Amino acid sequence: MNKEKLLEAFNSFNNHNILIIGDVMVDSYLWGKVERISPEAPVPIISVVKRENRLGGAANVALNIKALGAKAIIASVIGDDEKGKIFFELLKKRNLISDGIIESKDRLTTVKHRIISNGQHLLRVDQETELAINKNIEQQFIENIIKILEEKAIDAIIFEDYDKGIITSQVIENIIKAANIQNIPVLVDPKKNNFANYHGATLFKPNFKELNDGMKLEIKKGDYEELHKASQMLRDKMNIKSVLITLSELGIFISYNGKYHQIPTQVRDISDVSGAGDTVISVASLCLIAGLDYKNIALISNIAGGQVCEKVGVIPVNKEDLLNKCIDYLDCS
Repeated sequence: MNKEKLLEAFNSFNNHNILIIGDVMVDSYLWGKVERISPEAPVPIISVVKRENRLGGAANVALNIKALGAKAIIASVIGDDEKGKIFFELLKKRNLISDGIIESKDRLTTVKHRIISNGQHLLRVDQETELAINKNIEQQFIENIIKILEEKAIDAIIFEDYDKGIITSQVIENIIKAANIQNIPVLVDPKKNNFANYHGATLFKPNFKELNDGMKLEIKKGDYEELHKASQMLRDKMNIKSVLITLSELGIFISYNGKYHQIPTQVRDISDVSGAGDTVISVASLCLIAGLDYKNIALISNIAGGQVCEKVGVIPVNKEDLLNKCIDYLDCS
């Protein structure tokens, strides 16, 4: 890939509509200082400096898509509760479309409370339900997504699965079937419960642990031949075109058409890995529909994932910074 093709790909991001289906949440942050230990128990006392709510989960994928210049449409189910109202306020603040969001009185809106001091992530407290959506909501959810596919010019679909019960086997089957009829590529960021259900997907992106757990394997990190064999098994069994595996400190791995590439991580000051997977799947989706080959999809996604790890908290990718980092890589390679 040369610089001209890279610039062409990044410019093309602005022309695309991406539908993100999955578990959305509110990321709630409490920033503070630790200056003493509690006399009641051996725990730090946090003096609060700032509180902040951000969009998380599948909504963070939408933020990444928007930050890259494309249009993001979210489809999810949240609770009809106070945290749900906060979620809608955050969507409005970020100018994100809420048409694909369904409210349910039977569910809680997922909230992840993070406590951070001096740049260190000290504690996380989750408020959530992991029960599957009921059949009535499931049917309404499927119909709502089909309507979006019929009315919008969707260029790619991302399933962002956090195992919170929004994505069911019926949702997956119906939407992938509809996507394949319309020749819309489907990218998947899976979790354990639905790992084996994404038949017919275009790109499947587990992390290393999720691959081992999902396939009941014990591959050692760094054994790329075994990773490739497992990926081939997965592609054959589920009719998947490509498998992209994030390997944390070892970078990223992609398997397709009997080939594979391992892209090593770049040397960085890692502050927080939260949200890196969201960034990887977002960048991969736009690189895929921009026509880049699988090796370069993995390469750019790897650089993007590393970029957001340099910041504390869940934040979207910076398009200009990512482009410059990719250009620097090309100049050095």
